[in-house]
Amino acid sequence: MGGVRSNEEEFRKLAESKNDEPFVMLNLLRFRKGGADSYARYMEGANKHVAAVGGKMIYLGKANELLNGDTRWDLVMLVKYPSRKAFLKMANDPDYLEVHKYREDAVEDAVLYATDEIHYRQFLSDTE
Repeated sequence: MGGVRSNEEEFRKLAESKNDEPFVMLNLLRFRKGGADSYARYMEGANKHVAAVGGKMIYLGKANELLNGDTRWDLVMLVKYPSRKAFLKMANDPDYLEVHKYREDAVEDAVLYATDEIHYRQFLSDTE
């Protein structure tokens, strides 16, 4: 495994989604050797683009003890966006894409999940 691969089918689903509710993007990141510095430059530039569409980083953490699985990550980040449309607006902004080059230089592997909040009772009813 290695290298960042976009899942075009999932991007299409995200773009076509009728869900206009806020969501949280889960980012699991593994850096290339020396990539953390480039990622810090990406974050500095990207923060204004995230804020411009109403988004906000809500958690940033260093991955430490791996208790399950065998894939190690360097950084865990949660970013809340007001909608999928807002995220796509940012992701397609030419100025953001210029900053995104720092991310491409930094990241060896990544997992991004668009997640929707559910409540415990809803989870229980969905599993029955």
